[in-house]
Amino acid sequence: MSHATEPTKAVAKAILDLLPDNASWEDVQYHLYVRQQIEAGLEDEAAGRLIDTDEMRRRLVEHKAKRGKVNG
Repeated sequence: MSHATEPTKAVAKAILDLLPDNASWEDVQYHLYVRQQIEAGLEDEAAGRLIDTDEMRRRLVEHKAKRGKVNG
């Protein structure tokens, strides 16, 4: 979660404050997980580790062709 300039603890507190009073532990875990995944994605983007949809499709077609599944 290092992409954001806010400290992790402050972000976690903000997330907790947004949840309803009757939120379950599962709700808390889910929202923290989603935030962590967003941060990881932003870090990947900043580091140039993402590919666009067309490139992913090209790679998938190539992979399927290698496995003998040309269509579908």
